[in-house]
Amino acid sequence: MAKSIVIVVGASSGLGEQFALQLDAHLRKTNEIWLIARRKEKLLELSKKMRNNTRILAMDITNPGQMERLRDNLADNDCKIRMLVNCAGYGMIGDFEEMSAEEQLGMIRLNCEALTHITHVCLPFMEKKSRIIQLASSAAFIPQPGFAVYAATKAYVESFGKALREELYSKEIYVTTVCPGCVDTPFFDIAERTGKILAIKKATMVDSASVVSKALKDSCAKRNMSVYSAPINLMWGLTKVLPHGLLLPIIRIYKESQQED
Repeated sequence: MAKSIVIVVGASSGLGEQFALQLDAHLRKTNEIWLIARRKEKLLELSKKMRNNTRILAMDITNPGQMERLRDNLADNDCKIRMLVNCAGYGMIGDFEEMSAEEQLGMIRLNCEALTHITHVCLPFMEKKSRIIQLASSAAFIPQPGFAVYAATKAYVESFGKALREELYSKEIYVTTVCPGCVDTPFFDIAERTGKILAIKKATMVDSASVVSKALKDSCAKRNMSVYSAPINLMWGLTKVLPHGLLLPIIRIYKESQQED
């Protein structure tokens, strides 16, 4: 008999950890929750908090060989994936020319390439009523001076998630793309090593539990997008009706004024 599983990628901290905990609290008829991240010790700590059976896969998902390892694990265990949650990713704040190429290419490899690869690996093991959650960001709504590469990677995730949803709709595999604003997670421990978040963004920061709770409800409702909080929904609406050519200079001027303070 096939093993019913849920996979949470990037489960060692932040939104990934919160997805694992909330899914663990509510899921039924699931044999195992597979936790994927690089830091094995963090995954072990998380697994001790969970009531469902877990499987820990400590791996670097930017390594193609590790993706083959995941494919082999899924096949060898005769798995059927009920839900795939892609949360792995990072961002770095700062002007493009002032940051190293490696730091910025790393964002593309993890946020775009690895997310795409792991989705491709998992899809053959999904069937009707399965769901995919792709973690994008409100940074996807408009190009972000001072956050250029990160915002571009999340615009990719948003576009990919929407298109994939349409491709899979007839198979009854439902894709929800999550676009939160600033969330109180360790994300900014990395992001602010090279620059400071805009004050207006910090003022709209929310807790991870609320973002994840809404994302799971939106996924259950088969919605294509999950956007949390009134300020971020307002921003989303503005970026859809106002030309980016009008909004981008405003963002640049605000960014420059904050740097002068």
